[in-house]
Amino acid sequence: MSMDPIAEFKSRQRETWTLGNFGEMAVFTTPVAGHLVRYAGVTGGQTVLDVGTGTGVVAITARIKGARVTGLDLTPALLAQAKESATIAGYDDIVWHEGDAEALPFPDASFDVVLSQFGHMFAPRHDVAVSEMLRVLKPGGMIAFATWPGEQLIGRMFDLNAKYVPPPPGIVSPVHWGDVAIVRQRMGDSVKRMHAERGIMAIPALSPRHLRLFLEAKTGPFIRTAQALQNDPASLEAWRNEMEELMHEYLHDNVVRHEYLLIRAIKA
Repeated sequence: MSMDPIAEFKSRQRETWTLGNFGEMAVFTTPVAGHLVRYAGVTGGQTVLDVGTGTGVVAITARIKGARVTGLDLTPALLAQAKESATIAGYDDIVWHEGDAEALPFPDASFDVVLSQFGHMFAPRHDVAVSEMLRVLKPGGMIAFATWPGEQLIGRMFDLNAKYVPPPPGIVSPVHWGDVAIVRQRMGDSVKRMHAERGIMAIPALSPRHLRLFLEAKTGPFIRTAQALQNDPASLEAWRNEMEELMHEYLHDNVVRHEYLLIRAIKA
């Protein structure tokens, strides 16, 4: 009997993020975490949920602000890195959960703030994920997240990956979360005072090839794409060439600079 396609997709996602060592890439998202937590107005005493916490940079940043924090992720290997980083930062009271953004294991109206940095966007059913995030948020609470705009580097790279290794039927691109109009439609009347702004993430690199090799070694989706193309050398070479051409557009003074999108809203 074949596995349910959604369950199979999530299982594969969990495996993907165990490849390489995403913690070394997540270092570059640490300033973004600071921006997101400030943008969400996190303060001491609030209850905060970080959905798709990954290596925990947002959860730990919110804890530094004095919040009572829970971090949730689908991938145990990433949670292990998050716990280690929290201990190094001096915080052993963050609650970590292995769990699914589409089935959050918390009662309704449990949190003052729900955050996600490049995490919830990978859930296969976007409407289910946002419904769950809003369900566990208290009325009047803040939902805020960081995503990748489709016309910027990471969004374009995800589209390029999908061009060479198409996702399963019915799986919507995570890049849709980088479109303000789509997000506004998804949130609908459940929220008020939705606001968007952008920031710039910087990744040091000596050349496009330097960054491309780093991504292939450390970051699951790019490792997975390279693996999928191993038996098709021509396609593998073409994918790598297109990746480097994209990166070249954003590389100046040994730094790849590209925009991310922040969105926040208050639960109605």
